[in-house]
Amino acid sequence: MSLFEICGVSQDYGWGPVLQNINFHLTEGGSTGIIGPNGSGKSTLIRVISGLLVPSQGEVRFRGKTVHSYRKKELARQIAVLEQEGTAPLPFTVKEVVAMGRYPWLKPFSELNRQNDLIVEEVLTTLGLWEIQDQSVNTLSGGQRQLVSLARAMAQQPTVLILDEPTTYLDIGHQVLVMQHVRRWRFKKGITVIMVLHDLNLAGQYCDKFLLMEQGHIRACGNATEVMDQEIITSVYGTSLIKINHPVLGVPQFLLT
Repeated sequence: MSLFEICGVSQDYGWGPVLQNINFHLTEGGSTGIIGPNGSGKSTLIRVISGLLVPSQGEVRFRGKTVHSYRKKELARQIAVLEQEGTAPLPFTVKEVVAMGRYPWLKPFSELNRQNDLIVEEVLTTLGLWEIQDQSVNTLSGGQRQLVSLARAMAQQPTVLILDEPTTYLDIGHQVLVMQHVRRWRFKKGITVIMVLHDLNLAGQYCDKFLLMEQGHIRACGNATEVMDQEIITSVYGTSLIKINHPVLGVPQFLLT
């Protein structure tokens, strides 16, 4: 059984179609990168996949059931979504925000018990946030807030992690830090990762499956050989690129000419 089945999905906000007759399926495991130019429908697609948005047409099935047939709390126990904005500069401490990831697992009106505390503490330690756990989130840098967002998702203990531009506005160091943490978490817990990425080179290094969007359609879907093709990428992005292999990893990378 497929993990996700996207069947004839279209989305129209009123001023024109954003997604048009999208059909594909995703199996469990691995890391899928959704790539494509600005305005190609990437963020809308993951909002539909995750159940945050009801499509104008078609349906999304998750583990054999329509994604909207799940109760919100039930779905949140399986799918964690890290949106592009990450964690807003809220007047809560780092630990309080990370602990919010445990709420899908709590009974109504109950508080965190010792087991939940241990999960939060483990995540704080893993992401190097232990020393700033009592610091207010609104005093953190953008990179630190993104790590807090990732920590909250990790505390949620999902089987699927969906990320929308997780490295936006981050410097190179924090980009690598976030992506490395996601990769280690994927391998350690065996979760499925789906992420929208603007940076083709990051996608090449951290994804093993690819979905290339163009003007609301799927232009290509598959592995690096099938999707990260110089001719296809050049055509979709409308600019001249040179494809090379990473000197260490051997994965596809693109250079501007």
